[in-house]
Amino acid sequence: MTGRFAGRRAVVTGASRGIGAGIAERLAAEGADVVLVARTVEPDGHPLGGSLRETADRLARHGTRVGVVAADLSDEEGRARILPRAAELLGGHVDVLVNNAAAAIYQPLADYPLKRRRLTFEVNVHAPLDLIQAALPGMRELGSGWIVNLSSATARHQPGPPFELVEPGTAMAVYGASKAALDRITHGLGAELHGTGIRVNTVQPRAAVLSEGAARLVGATIRPDQVESLEEMVEGAVALCDCPPDVTGQVTVSLDLIRDWGLTVHGLDGRPLAATAGEGAGS
Repeated sequence: MTGRFAGRRAVVTGASRGIGAGIAERLAAEGADVVLVARTVEPDGHPLGGSLRETADRLARHGTRVGVVAADLSDEEGRARILPRAAELLGGHVDVLVNNAAAAIYQPLADYPLKRRRLTFEVNVHAPLDLIQAALPGMRELGSGWIVNLSSATARHQPGPPFELVEPGTAMAVYGASKAALDRITHGLGAELHGTGIRVNTVQPRAAVLSEGAARLVGATIRPDQVESLEEMVEGAVALCDCPPDVTGQVTVSLDLIRDWGLTVHGLDGRPLAATAGEGAGS
């Protein structure tokens, strides 16, 4: 319980459940004031469960300021309101931005409709860049900032032929393409902003993290040795929310960060877990 984020103001998108909710709770547990962003404010019987209200209630025990902004990241006007509203709720410029929200629609490419392609890139590429652009003036004024984009192993090409693709195979290609675009934007922004004190990085799981959405989409196709814990993924993401200025423009992997940086995996409440850092399924 280091309080290393005390005095920092963070925005986390996709914070109603899963990885986003986990990152938000870890930040709050270590002292950050946090604004949670998602579409679902109150519990509504969604098949995946989760809501901003439920996440905010969990964060309340940590005693930091917690705000909620309802927004559809596929809507340009809706997402334009997020950073100004977050600054109002937190009482100042945001210095930590975590772009976690994503659209994942798995379907074979041969008949993948244009409407779904546009939605995927709108949420996974344009929305993060818009939020980054909105956050940059405040971060420049502060002289520092941490931007963490959540990526995916599906962005990487697999060797072949023959192709031995993890299920659901090519149905993940549009989603993976959007994450590859996000990785490239991260690298470009890291180079563009180097020297300003603003760090921009992505983190992806080396193995699958069976959050509510992932479990529903691909849970039946994933072997136990292909899974890493939510706490491991959160550990890697949170490390990048506090990285030094020379760590920027990087596309990183959660379990590799834990190993290479000698990190201890903590629970979402900020307390160290009993297991040795980096051990567990997927290592």
